[in-house]
Amino acid sequence: MKILSFGAGMQSTALALMSCENAFAKTDGKELPYPLVPIYDIVIFCDLGLEPVWVRKQADFVRRACETAGIQYKELDAPLYQDLMRDFGKKRVVSIPWWTIDEKGHKSKFPRNCTLDYKVQVISKYVRWELLGYRKHQRLRDEDKKAHEMHLGFSFEEKKRCKESPNPMFVNKFPLVDMKLERKDNYAYIKDVWGLDTKASACCFCPFHRNYFFEHLKHNEPSTYGKLLAVDTLLEENSPKPPTESKLYISRSRKRLPELTAEDCNDAECFLYRGNPVWNGF
Repeated sequence: MKILSFGAGMQSTALALMSCENAFAKTDGKELPYPLVPIYDIVIFCDLGLEPVWVRKQADFVRRACETAGIQYKELDAPLYQDLMRDFGKKRVVSIPWWTIDEKGHKSKFPRNCTLDYKVQVISKYVRWELLGYRKHQRLRDEDKKAHEMHLGFSFEEKKRCKESPNPMFVNKFPLVDMKLERKDNYAYIKDVWGLDTKASACCFCPFHRNYFFEHLKHNEPSTYGKLLAVDTLLEENSPKPPTESKLYISRSRKRLPELTAEDCNDAECFLYRGNPVWNGF
């Protein structure tokens, strides 16, 4: 089985649409335009609960394209945001890479387990129970050990992130890296071929966002920004379990979001498309 872990960002959207193009070509009896991208058995999107509006737009676009191409598309509930708001400060929650600073001024950040817990494991359980038909406590059959491909949308500049899957069912594949396509190349492909303007996908409270992202939400998605402020306040007023002496921040500047200045937010990451700068959405 060949599965696309679809985040509805720029790179995984490119993979999904390339797969659709391959499906169209196969139906027409033509050569596949993207031989390193399979016609996926299923494209799986995990809804994390609080992402910018363009993520939903991009997910819906890919869903419609997959339906037209005859590729199975599935959305799974992965309520990272809801679990965080309900449980943080009350019991142990998934480790999100918050930026930290202690009373002595030592700066660090939390480890990152959110992708593993709310994407990889959610997809793994769905594949195991729903697609492969396993029952509770049933051991993995030999024919399913490292027998299924999990395709991930890492682009060429992210090749250092490419690692083997710890999951006994999956072998990780990185077609964009194999094709040496960077983020800007994926953007251009989707824009030129499909007419869709895309941006990166991530939870709105992902600490890897630049401050410009928070400023963008403030002015363009005020209701979403309000929810983001609630997360920021949650970190300010509560201590994680187990507790830490450090203060936790969403912003890499280690400031509360309302305290960010115009100078702090002048950090947008852009690439060139047809000679013009394009914000990557992060």
